[in-house]
Amino acid sequence: MRKARGILSLLGAAGAATSAFSTLKSARGKNDRLALVNAAASILVAVTGAALAVRGLRKDGKA
Repeated sequence: MRKARGILSLLGAAGAATSAFSTLKSARGKNDRLALVNAAASILVAVTGAALAVRGLRKDGKA
């Protein structure tokens, strides 16, 4: 069950990253600085979420 939660977290982070990159592309096209900052922050959150999910999966395998 814990491994499934980690995999779902990883998939969620991947989805968030996809959305963030889409927002980044749109913001760059419109030259919207506020949207660029928001997209950059969203990418950072997605990367952090993925790192936490991977760490959880690794700990699950060792325990």
